[in-house]
This record gives sequence, C-alpha cells and structure tokens, in this order.
Amino acid sequence: MEIDPDEVPSMYRTLAGAVVPRPIAWVSTTGPDGTDNLAPYSFFNVVAVDPPVVMFAPVDDEGSPEGLKDTPRNVRRSEEFVVNVVTESVAEAMNETAATLPAGESEFDRAAVTRADSTVVAPPRVAESPVAFECSLYEMVDVGGSSMVLGEVEWVHLDDAVTTDGKMDVEKLDAVGRLSGSLYATTDDRFSMERPP
Repeated sequence: MEIDPDEVPSMYRTLAGAVVPRPIAWVSTTGPDGTDNLAPYSFFNVVAVDPPVVMFAPVDDEGSPEGLKDTPRNVRRSEEFVVNVVTESVAEAMNETAATLPAGESEFDRAAVTRADSTVVAPPRVAESPVAFECSLYEMVDVGGSSMVLGEVEWVHLDDAVTTDGKMDVEKLDAVGRLSGSLYATTDDRFSMERPP
C-alpha cells in the first residue's frame, strides 16, 4: 500500500498508528476564572536538554474561543503549565480527563485527581503522578491544524520511588504510552542493547 497524503482525508490514523508508543503529557493549566484544567496529549516529547524544553501539540478546535482548546488557550494567556507523567496507576483517571466538560468544571474533580501545589508556576500538578515538569511557555507555533506548545522546564518533581542514587531510574517508572484508538501500552517489557562505538 502506498499513501499520498494529498489524496486521503486524514493522515491521523496512519501517523498515530505507526508512531507508537507515544508518551502522554498530562497537562495541567489554570484558566482566567481560576478553574484548573487537566488534559492528556499524546503528541508529546522532549525537544532540547539545554535549555530543558518539552513540547505537546494539541489539535486546534474551531468551535472553541480563539480556535483553541482550553489547555493551549490557558497556556497562551498565563505562559505556564505542568506536564504530569502518566503511569499505569493513574491511566484510568487520565482517560477520564479526556472528556469534554462544560466551562467552569475541572477535570481534576471529575477524575478525583489530587491537586498538589507547584513550586514556581501557578497551575497545580497531579499529586498521584511520580514525575511532574513545571514549565514556562518557551514558544507556541502554529503547525497546520495544531498548535505546538514548547515549554521550558523550570522545576521538576520526582517521587523518590522512581529514583536510584538521586537520579531518574527508567526501570522504576511504569509509564503508559498511547498506541492508537483506545489502545495503550506500558513500559514494563524492556530489553537492553549496547550502543556501538
């Protein structure tokens, strides 16, 4: 099978089904009315180490104010957000926060997720998440029908349970990744290969 992107209605299924598993940014923001917003985004990754920058890319929403969903709109206004890492223990709660809620309702409350104070940004982080990156807006870039949000990591919360000798230990983090549709994957089935010189 060959695909010409110009000849199909959408490349979503092909891209989302082949680029797997994708890490999930569980992004918390605070709206201008004080409502805490929490939403998952599987178009997410690390962009740079120095400065430390992560990105997530929500699809634009023509039916929303400014054509943006709550999360990117809140980030544009406040220039702050928190990326919470999704683990198997909070996967169902993360899925609950994907629901579309009426204005003024918080996904934290819908999913019974605990707010924890952040250190340098205003939006709360998810207390149940073992890793949280407090971010300031580095840049927001329109890319077709999406908005790529780049955030500089200003503070990191690491649960001691996912560290060894004071460093992040991937063997101890049961992160969840997005596949396609309603399929997800865990990262507990691992293998090792030595990088060649």
